[in-house]
Amino acid sequence: MIKIRGAVIIEQGVTFAVIAVKQSVTNYTARSMAVRQELQYFFPNMPIILMSQDQNGTPHYYGRKDIVDFLKTIRLDQIPWKDYHIY
Repeated sequence: MIKIRGAVIIEQGVTFAVIAVKQSVTNYTARSMAVRQELQYFFPNMPIILMSQDQNGTPHYYGRKDIVDFLKTIRLDQIPWKDYHIY
């Protein structure tokens, strides 16, 4: 079983998933693309945005530009995070 921290959000009619990952995932384009592709199975038919935090705790988002732009306008604690257990 794998536990991931994430949220499914509906904003302006768009349903998408935000998944918290380590910065080592988002530092490499190929790795973040592979992780997003793997997560697609668990969050079907929705864009997946990866979120990592730098050493200062500042969030950085990776994914569809319009959703990333939206996420940059809200605080991290406004995202309805929950733990997902994947088998």
